[in-house]
Amino acid sequence: MNKIKSIISITRLNKPIGIYLLLYPSLISFTFAYQAFLKDSSGWLIEMPSYPLLIIVCGCILVRSTGCVINDIFDHKFDKMVERTKDRPLANGDLSLKEAWVLFITLGILSILLLLQTNMQTIIIGFLTSLLIVLYPLTKRFLLGPQFFLAITFSACIPIVFSMLGQLDNSVVTLLYIGNAAWIVSYDSYYAMSDAEDDIKIGINSTPLWWKDKTIFLINVFKIIFLVCLVLIGLMRSFSPVWFIGLICISFFFWHQNKLAENKKFLEAFKNNNYVGLSLFILLQIELTLSGFTY
Repeated sequence: MNKIKSIISITRLNKPIGIYLLLYPSLISFTFAYQAFLKDSSGWLIEMPSYPLLIIVCGCILVRSTGCVINDIFDHKFDKMVERTKDRPLANGDLSLKEAWVLFITLGILSILLLLQTNMQTIIIGFLTSLLIVLYPLTKRFLLGPQFFLAITFSACIPIVFSMLGQLDNSVVTLLYIGNAAWIVSYDSYYAMSDAEDDIKIGINSTPLWWKDKTIFLINVFKIIFLVCLVLIGLMRSFSPVWFIGLICISFFFWHQNKLAENKKFLEAFKNNNYVGLSLFILLQIELTLSGFTY
């Protein structure tokens, strides 16, 4: 039973916020890609895999869990010195390094088997992304802003989903990718702010340590980039005023996050982004329903 608890802990299945933040952009991407898929009658169209939503949901869970395990493997010595992470299974000895590596390999194999249910284009993108996932934990040692590497890595869910449906050349892919990457930089910087003092002691990098007193200002800049990308998508697709009004409403979550950060509630500000992703997904469904789109 203790081993099961440790496995749940090291994969963060007991803290699903990371799954949500990966899943919402994937579902939003699927919505756009599927809409285009239904309209695309070209002969070169890559066949959509069976049960694509199941692949997306399972993929988000597996990828996030695998990323957490490799992160803890590389950081287990650091985690012992950080108040927030000292009770993680590798840091406190509940799991051995060998057991963690076995778990990582198992999750990796399951991820590969899931990826093989898609097409060759998606498989290639998926394997390239897997390399970035393994490298990410190490970037905190040599990059001033590892949050940027994380943004590049986890925003790969967007081209992966579009590729699954043969829509990688869709006009919204680039804007969605840039916007999502900017959003990741903003919310992961809040997350890093909660560990800033410990990060200084153990000598690892983060955007808050890089940006110092400009951190909140620059977080807001990246939030604006995120919103601008969504506005441009709305203009490109001739969305109704509902879309733009909805984006204004979503921006109030960002205002609330700043208030939380002012009170040193950095983890709460980070977690609040769950509502941003969920609200955006719902807003897109409302917008497309109004335009007559059905699955």
